[in-house]
Amino acid sequence: MDQFILQILNGLDKGSAYALIALGLTLIFGTLGVVNFAHGALFMLGAFCAVFFQRLISLSHVVLDETQKDFLGNPLKVNVPYINDWFGPERAATIIDWSVPLAIIFAIPVMILIGVLMERGLIKHFYNRPHADQILVTFGLAIVVQEVIKYYFGANQIPTPAPQALFGSFDFGALIGRDPGAIIYPYWRIIYFLFSALLIGMVFAFLRFTTFGMVVRAGMADRETVGLLGINIDRRFTIMFGVAAAVAGLAGVMYTPINSPNYHMGMDFLVISFVVVVVGGMGSLPGAVLAGFVLGILESFASMREVIELLPGINQIVIYLAAIIILLTRPRGLMGRKGMMEE
Repeated sequence: MDQFILQILNGLDKGSAYALIALGLTLIFGTLGVVNFAHGALFMLGAFCAVFFQRLISLSHVVLDETQKDFLGNPLKVNVPYINDWFGPERAATIIDWSVPLAIIFAIPVMILIGVLMERGLIKHFYNRPHADQILVTFGLAIVVQEVIKYYFGANQIPTPAPQALFGSFDFGALIGRDPGAIIYPYWRIIYFLFSALLIGMVFAFLRFTTFGMVVRAGMADRETVGLLGINIDRRFTIMFGVAAAVAGLAGVMYTPINSPNYHMGMDFLVISFVVVVVGGMGSLPGAVLAGFVLGILESFASMREVIELLPGINQIVIYLAAIIILLTRPRGLMGRKGMMEE
């Protein structure tokens, strides 16, 4: 039972990342009809927003520290962050320590801007082109972005730790009446799941309960009719592209303490995320979220030592096997709509 609960937690953790990226992918496909293979790069850019923000607030200048002397009795030169001058040493240290959560504030406008520029500068020229053309051009864009990040930030992983207050693990065993220490789970992974659930809920609430969101949903169902009503649906879809970019970026920001950012992390998630979208049903937002968590939990159980000993390598292919089985029995995916990708 302890192992079962632990694998469920691991699956929810993995599924959170899959669901967030797949949600953004489905938003873009559902509104614009574009198969965006650059979406993994948006996840990576979000992660590097956290890296850049951490470096930005850590910029320092050299001062003479009278409390420290060299062997000749001269004061030592030390690097002091600029924010020490603005907020004081203690508050500045706290800001730097909490740089990852604070990077959300920085990442939201940056990722929305990147998304809008991407849509207006490139994607809009491929609306009426075959999906193969869309895949080729967006995949090429993803490679370009990846190489730019590699040039400026290097090829190695960049550690971006969570706040010290959130180090350690939560004892689920004591919470549910099991033996203390039997089920422990890192605090930040729990926070990532809760953050993902909140962000997913906000996106669905925005689409369901706001006038803007209702117009967008109507445009997803019948773009031509909405346009005939005098509504500039193209502008709203451009904004939704920016929102989808922000969702992917925020997923990347909060994922940095779990997996240190590197230039190829977007590609690592890209293929799996598209499998999630197809399994959930092309164009189905609830399907993308459901498939993300289902496949995340399935991958987690397939990664257990007992399962790998019985079926070596199953953890590497279980998602694709599940996708084959689901699509053979339900060709449109779990919650796919008629007509999507069937022309």
